[in-house]
Amino acid sequence: MGITALKTALPRELLASVVVFLVALPLCMGIAIASGMPPAKGLITGIVGGLIVGWIAGSPLQVSGPAAGLAVLVFEVVREHGMAMLGPILVLAGLLQLLAGRFKLGCWFRVTAPAVVYGMLAGIGVLIVLSQAHVMFDSGPKPSGLDNLIAFPSTLIQAFGPGTGMQAGMLGLGTMLIMWGWEKLRPQSLRFVPGALLGVGIATGISLFMALQVKRVEVPDNLADAIDWLRPADLMNLADPAILVAAIVVAFIASAETLLSASAVDRMHSGQRSDFDKELSAQGVGNMLCGVLGALPMTGVIVRSSANVQAGATTRFSTIFHGLWLLAFVLLLSSVLQSIPVASLAGVLVYTGLKLVDLKAFRGLGRYGRMPMFTYAATAVAIIFTDLLTGVLVGFGLTLVKLAFKASRLKINVVELAGEKEFELRLVGAATFLKVPALTQALGTIPQGSTVHVPLGNLSYIDHSCLELLEEWGRSNAAHGTRLLIEPRGLKRRLEGRIYTTTGIGSGAA
Repeated sequence: MGITALKTALPRELLASVVVFLVALPLCMGIAIASGMPPAKGLITGIVGGLIVGWIAGSPLQVSGPAAGLAVLVFEVVREHGMAMLGPILVLAGLLQLLAGRFKLGCWFRVTAPAVVYGMLAGIGVLIVLSQAHVMFDSGPKPSGLDNLIAFPSTLIQAFGPGTGMQAGMLGLGTMLIMWGWEKLRPQSLRFVPGALLGVGIATGISLFMALQVKRVEVPDNLADAIDWLRPADLMNLADPAILVAAIVVAFIASAETLLSASAVDRMHSGQRSDFDKELSAQGVGNMLCGVLGALPMTGVIVRSSANVQAGATTRFSTIFHGLWLLAFVLLLSSVLQSIPVASLAGVLVYTGLKLVDLKAFRGLGRYGRMPMFTYAATAVAIIFTDLLTGVLVGFGLTLVKLAFKASRLKINVVELAGEKEFELRLVGAATFLKVPALTQALGTIPQGSTVHVPLGNLSYIDHSCLELLEEWGRSNAAHGTRLLIEPRGLKRRLEGRIYTTTGIGSGAA
C-alpha cells in the first residue's frame, strides 16, 4: 500500500481499531476468568494478537486473541497440570502451528467435518454457560460440566441467602439483557458500540453507584507483574505424554478455529484473500510468545474479526492499533478495570456461550442427512459429559464410520444369462472385506456346474479379501464343473492384488 493510500485509509482504520478494542476489552478478561486464569493474562494475549500477530498475519482483517473455544481446554489443563505448565504447552503448540504453516499444511486443518466443528463449539458453549453461571452469582466453577450442572441449584439457593450472590447475579443477568436488547434494537448510527461493553459499563456504573460489595476484577497496577516468564526447567515437562497430548490438542483446535474464522472473514469482504499457511505460522509465533509470557493461547476470533470488517477496516493496521489501545488502557487506566464486577464479565461469557450453541447450523446440517446432525449432537454431548478431547474423538470416530459405510457400499446381483447354466455376478460399488458375508451368500445361490462371469468394471475398488473369496470359491467348485471367469477390464489401479488363473477359473480379457 502506497503512502497516499495509507493516509486515505488511516482514519477509517483508526475508527475500526477503536471498535475492535471496545469489543475485545471485556472478552479478553472474561475468557481469562472462564479459563481459570487472572484477567490480565487474557489482556496480554490480546495485546500480542494485535501488536505481533497483526503484523505478520496471513489474514489481514482477522483479529487474534483469547477465544471462548479454548477456554474449556485451558481450564482443564490448568486444573490438571497447574498454571505453570500452560507455558510449555503453548510453546510446543505454537511450534507445531509454525511448522504446519511452513510445510503448507494449512488446508488440512480445513477438512475437518463441519458437524464435528459445530458440535465442538456447541459443547464448549454449554460448558461455558454451566461454569460461568456459578461465577455470575459470585461463586466458583466446578471441575466438570456435570458437576457444574448438579451444583447449580445449590449455588442458586446460596444466592438467596446472606452475601452478595443475588446482587452479583442481578448484575450478570442485567449485562446479558442489555447485550440481547442492544443486539435487537441498536440504532444504525450506533452500530459500532458493542453490546458487551455497554452491558459491562452499565453494570459497573450501577455497582459503584449502589456501593455493592461484589467481587471485582483483579488487575495489577503494573502489567509486568502479570507476566510469568517461562522457566527453562519447565520445558523438561514436555517429555510427559499428558503434556504432549495437551499441546497437540491445543494446536489442532486453535488452528481449526483460526482457519474457519479466516474463511468466514474472507466471505465478508472483497479485498485481499487469506493465506492460510502464513496465518497458521503467524498464530504459531503468537502462541509461542504467549507461552513465554505465561498468557492464554490465542486463535483468530470471528466476533472481533467481523466487528473489524463491519467497522470498515481494509488493512491490517486496524488489528495492530487495537492491540496498541489495549496496551495503553491497561498501562494508564488499570483502576477502571479494577472496578468491573466479575459477575458482569461472567454474564458476557454466558451470553457468548449461548451463541456458540448454533441451532441454525444444526438445522442446516439436516440438508445432508441425519448422520451429520447426529454427529453434531454426539460430539457436543460427549464434550459436556466427559472432556473436550474425548468429545472431538467421538466426532471424528463417527465421521470415519460414515466414510467407511459410504466407501463399502456394494450392490450384488446374480443374473442368469441366455446360455445354459451361465450366470453373471454383477458388482457395483466398493468390494471390501465388510462385504465378504454378502458376497458369500450370493455365490451360494449359483448352481454347481455353471459358468460364472464376474465383470469388475463397475467397481470403484476391490480388496484382496474379496478377490481371495472369488478365487477360492472357483477352486472349490471346479471339481463340479463350475467355471469362474473374472473380467477385470476397466478396473485399472482400483484393483488390490493380482488375479491368478487357476484350475477351474478363467480370466477374461484385461
